[in-house]
Amino acid sequence: MILLTWLAVQAIIGVSGFYTVTDTIPPRFLLLILPPFIFITGLFITTKGRQYLDSLDAKYLTILHTVRISVEITLYWLFVNKSVPELMTFEGRNYDILSGLTAPIIYYFGYIKKKMSRKYILIWNFICLILLFNIVVNAMLSAPIPFQQFAFDQPNIAVLYFPFNWLPSCLVPLVLLSHLATIRRLLKQR
Repeated sequence: MILLTWLAVQAIIGVSGFYTVTDTIPPRFLLLILPPFIFITGLFITTKGRQYLDSLDAKYLTILHTVRISVEITLYWLFVNKSVPELMTFEGRNYDILSGLTAPIIYYFGYIKKKMSRKYILIWNFICLILLFNIVVNAMLSAPIPFQQFAFDQPNIAVLYFPFNWLPSCLVPLVLLSHLATIRRLLKQR
């Protein structure tokens, strides 16, 4: 229910054009990413949050990463349509599609066949977190907000509009949460 409510709120805000005002301090863009980050932090620092995280199944958290394939294809389409810079695609600085492509392999050999050790699954999660961090930083620094550093000729404007505002407000936090919850579980198994 929390996720559906958040998606509905972000849909309304995105359709209203709220995020297209990019010259405010603090940037309105922060409302896309700050609430989910606070929520995720709350899950890790509260007892009930940690209980919830521990109840999640790592194999489903792993296969969830296949969504990154469609996200990367969408980003490429947005680049072709001049809504994101090339650096946000797999032709640029974004290699996050590798996370989505390798997720079924980790799922199958790590959780179904159980032929992959916990160590390799942990390493995969950390590598994928680095790939996620890379695209998030590049996306934020190429958005037309006061601290933009890249892509002045074609800024990252897609995320200012519905439904693409769901990428930073929902999909990225879900992917982040799935990695962090899986890492927590794998480290607890030691």
